[in-house]
Amino acid sequence: MGFIKKVFDKDIDEGVHQQFVRFGKGIYENRAVVKFMKSKEIKVNSTFEYANDFVKLISELAGIMNVSGIILSKEEISGLMSKNSIKGNSETKRGGLYYENNINSQELNSEQLKILEKESYFALLDIKAEGIEFKCKKKLPKPGKSAAKVDDKFCVLKADLKYFHKIKEEFFPDVPEDAKKCSVKHTFEIQKIIPPEGEKDYEKIRLLSKRAGKLTRILEIDKKETKRECEFEA
Repeated sequence: MGFIKKVFDKDIDEGVHQQFVRFGKGIYENRAVVKFMKSKEIKVNSTFEYANDFVKLISELAGIMNVSGIILSKEEISGLMSKNSIKGNSETKRGGLYYENNINSQELNSEQLKILEKESYFALLDIKAEGIEFKCKKKLPKPGKSAAKVDDKFCVLKADLKYFHKIKEEFFPDVPEDAKKCSVKHTFEIQKIIPPEGEKDYEKIRLLSKRAGKLTRILEIDKKETKRECEFEA
């Protein structure tokens, strides 16, 4: 579930808030899609929303790994990368929105990967470690893109079966251990926008306003569908 689990647990943090910033009032179907198939290995694929959740999970599973790709950040992090022996270069904010930090192919340990994930708006990385291979596309979809054209292979993880329990707990805690195949999608119903008090700057209001509404989780487990719902403010 990643950030979805936090919504259901009422454990709302800045990472959860960021997931809803792009949404105005309305109903958004077929969002935060994630699927798995289990055979001789486990394969998990998802839409872009889970990129950071995958990176965070891999940082807990692997010690040393090969990492390359892009970190999108709201702050300039070249100094932080240099301080932590992470090779890369930072470009100026694209369209005034974020810095694009190019991470050269290199060996990183779990602590270095955690630093990158923590500082990122989105971590669009490729990672390879023992029993783990993760690939992520390098360009975020446009906010207004139709839910009918959702890219559910934006993130793809292949992993040894020994990692299944950890993966399940992160993304599929409400799925039985013996499930072989599962598909999950969500509907975000934003009923109210709650602006920060006293703020006059339009861009800050947009970024800091909370979204309140209902989240519906739709699971298809071995061809059987179930639903869960919760109200949220993030």
